[in-house]
Amino acid sequence: MQTIQLIVRNKVGLHARPAATLVRVANQFKSAITVQNLTTNTQPVNAKSILMLLSLGAEKDHTINIAAQGPDETEAIAALQGAVDTKFGEPE
Repeated sequence: MQTIQLIVRNKVGLHARPAATLVRVANQFKSAITVQNLTTNTQPVNAKSILMLLSLGAEKDHTINIAAQGPDETEAIAALQGAVDTKFGEPE
């Protein structure tokens, strides 16, 4: 299992568009992928479900933990980190 902790840096947090981006990236991989909001201490949720991601309530500057387990977990973590680091492609 690969995990990474990241800070949500985009202005509006993990709302519908960024969550959809995260789901799109997660669904490219066979690995099971979960996201947890460490700031509010939520339970991990399925990163391949937009409704589950929205339930995290991840806002700007919240710390999230992404975990991937499976045959392509390393690649999945790298791709998801890229999505978070680029603020999900959201304009400033």
